Amino acid sequence: MVVLATKLYVEGEARERSLDSLRSLVTNEIGELDAEFEIGIRHDDFPSVTIDGDDATVARNVLREEFGEIVPDLQAGDTYVGTLESWDEDGFVLDAGQGDGVRIPTDELGLGPGSATQIRERYGLVQHLPLRFVYGGADGEEPSRLAETEQDRLYEWTRGDGRLNVNSATRAEVRATLNRAGHAQDYVTVERLGLLEQSVICTEHTDPPGLLASVGEYLPAELRCVVP
Repeated sequence: MVVLATKLYVEGEARERSLDSLRSLVTNEIGELDAEFEIGIRHDDFPSVTIDGDDATVARNVLREEFGEIVPDLQAGDTYVGTLESWDEDGFVLDAGQGDGVRIPTDELGLGPGSATQIRERYGLVQHLPLRFVYGGADGEEPSRLAETEQDRLYEWTRGDGRLNVNSATRAEVRATLNRAGHAQDYVTVERLGLLEQSVICTEHTDPPGLLASVGEYLPAELRCVVP
């Protein structure tokens, strides 16, 4: 079994659509392998994928690489993926399946000046966004920190033409909403950040705050802009 490091936290019909989307994503990744799978949702909203078949080991590794994995125990110095659960002036708290969460102090984010709240706004970080981090240890002597690969990814966001980040919606739902609202020519693509977290990559002449104002009423979600 693999517990994927992306959350399914919506309810009702949206939950069923999200489950269908997750099944499609898993099928795209391992469908050609000799493996069958079943998906369950844990009490903490992380999906678990049970895999059987001759290629089960390979399939598990493919899903770990694609989504990241929630593991029972964290080892100091190792890199994991957690979802952005909460934030305050002093740092981020990531949900890595450990109950209380993993706190990353502002000084360990490595994303420039400002409080953690200001940094979240600057980089357009929506709640539940999967983020890679290096675990500091349970004793608290070494703080956990954002992984360098994650820092590089987020810095790249601020060097492009702008982004609109969204949660609580699948990639297909975001694309359909953009097209329906008349913005088919205003974005390059929708990048999947997690199952329900997406990043709309804007064209050179698109204003991310203007795009947010236009489509916000159609998406019951949190939306955050990245403005270069």
